[in-house]
Amino acid sequence: MNNTGDIRVLTLIPYKFLPAKLGGQRNIALFFKSFSSLIQTTCVSVKDNDLTYAPEYEVLNSIGNSKLRYINLFYFFTLKKIIKQKQITHLMVEHPYWGWLGILLKIFCRIKLVIRSQNIEAERFKSIGKWWWRILWYYERTAHRFADYNFFIQQDDEHYAITQYKLNPEKCFIITYGFELTEPPTPEDRLVAKEKISTLHKIPLGEKILLFNGTLNYKPNTDALDNILIQLNPLFLADNSFPYKIIICGSKLSKTYDELKNYADKNIIYAGFVDDITLYYKGADILINPVVDGGGIKTKLVEALGYNMNVVTTTSGAIGVPLSITGEKMKIIADGDWQNFAASVVNSNTTSIIPPAFFNHFYWRKIAEKAANILQTN
Repeated sequence: MNNTGDIRVLTLIPYKFLPAKLGGQRNIALFFKSFSSLIQTTCVSVKDNDLTYAPEYEVLNSIGNSKLRYINLFYFFTLKKIIKQKQITHLMVEHPYWGWLGILLKIFCRIKLVIRSQNIEAERFKSIGKWWWRILWYYERTAHRFADYNFFIQQDDEHYAITQYKLNPEKCFIITYGFELTEPPTPEDRLVAKEKISTLHKIPLGEKILLFNGTLNYKPNTDALDNILIQLNPLFLADNSFPYKIIICGSKLSKTYDELKNYADKNIIYAGFVDDITLYYKGADILINPVVDGGGIKTKLVEALGYNMNVVTTTSGAIGVPLSITGEKMKIIADGDWQNFAASVVNSNTTSIIPPAFFNHFYWRKIAEKAANILQTN
């Protein structure tokens, strides 16, 4: 598919995403890296983005960093001017939070509106106990109902929106999270990465390296960390035939978890935020994902599988990743069944290879082509 001149997309991104370090940031940055090669695209975002990380497409840092940006009416005029100057035909809003702005611009600029959702946000906040989730539910429903196209990251979200928000199924599409490579790294590349990790953290080469990563002030991740410390690690320690280390990667760790420093003698290594998480995806043996709440696709699963890591996950943590395309690389265990979860980790066959079907589904270029085709043909 070649870049087309009849469609011009302006996308509205409500937070800093460059450099793309977290899963949500990578979802935006990598999608538009591919999408912009197919359709002329301009991104409008907040002022503290580092534009050197997006040489492939235009990013305008036209939005202030204040939390009040979500209700600032003056941005309507800023964006209306950009739409006119660049002859924009489609406005793509990341998340529903600026849905009100998208609706106004659709009406007054006579353009098509796309809402690209990474989660059903109302349900996500409901799952972590936010009292105002119902207010967000009505607002999110309204934003999606006004959209000409609704892009969801996985099938369960799409089904929820159709059944609960009463959206027209013909306006709903799955545009998933992706992976940049078309094949996994070689065994030699993975071995080199494992040796680097082992040297960095003083891990004997014969030990299995288990990985957990995520933003550690986010309740679904802190609950998962509790599950590792309280439920799983004692089971691993009791198995004398299983030499291992668990590496915890992630920023914003609450002071509540300062005791992680006391787990060094219990095979727990807290690495904190790491600049290059791909080193750990390449070099670790098994991603453990004991997540039991939260919504959307777990981007860490896609990344880990793409780098040919084994994954052991709860049912809740596996949403959006079809088991049928992962071969022997992913094992799904019922939420709360920690005995079977631990046994699956211990018995994982780490010599298996992620099948080509995984890349057919999750390769970013194919995902972007699907999105571009939807805008061109609907």
